[in-house]
Amino acid sequence: MLHFWIGRSTSVTPTRDEFDSLTTRSVLLSTLLGTTPPRMRVAQLVTVGELFGIAESAVRTSLTRMVARGELTTDGSGRYELAGALVLRQRRQSESRTASRVEWSGRWRVAVVTAEARPAAERNELRRAMGALRMAIQREGVWLRPDNLAADRLAPARAIADEQCYWYAAHPDGDDVELARALWDLEGWSARATQIRRDMAGLIGRLEDGDESALRPGFVVSAAALRHFQADPLLPEELLGRHWPGPRFRADYDRYDRAYRATLAPRLAP
Repeated sequence: MLHFWIGRSTSVTPTRDEFDSLTTRSVLLSTLLGTTPPRMRVAQLVTVGELFGIAESAVRTSLTRMVARGELTTDGSGRYELAGALVLRQRRQSESRTASRVEWSGRWRVAVVTAEARPAAERNELRRAMGALRMAIQREGVWLRPDNLAADRLAPARAIADEQCYWYAAHPDGDDVELARALWDLEGWSARATQIRRDMAGLIGRLEDGDESALRPGFVVSAAALRHFQADPLLPEELLGRHWPGPRFRADYDRYDRAYRATLAPRLAP
């Protein structure tokens, strides 16, 4: 689902104001990003809009505008599908949810910017690409992370980085754990993951019972979980504490997502 901001409170359980702040576009894109393949009939998208009090006319208008912006395509038979950069975003979301990693040898990857006099657009593009590649910035122009992700992961993002950077393999002289904690806010990520797990726990019973009134708040909690997966630096287990909540968080979300989809399915049936 799309990673929209849902407020600054500790809990992600949505308030009335937070519901009202969700735009038609964010609801539709969140729905398609959470669907595999990311393709749905207009009638299904209208049904999702109804969960948030969005009129059918508003859904259809938003879909037309998103097609014009290149965010969606339509086959002319009432089906809409993600397009362009959003396809890559869904792939990043999928990979974030599975937390796929490779065995770590202790080596780090370092990218140093070599391009000179770059316009702001290129600098911003590089930051987005490095974020997708889970690189951390140590200082301006220097990015690094443990070398424990597949080399062919997110090829488009890597291509952007290759245009502006030179890559090195390195073994830091200092302590790897201390370096990781300096580069990423691991305690903050853990605390947020724990809170989202509590919010899911407050809804999953209702969802497993088929309570459709849980769909609306459940949608926002699901979006918060998916956004938080993308903030996971995907570090090697050797650099994480014994109580790192990542695996439990993902297992809880798998159960939660199954319950949510099962409750929503009757509404989306032809």
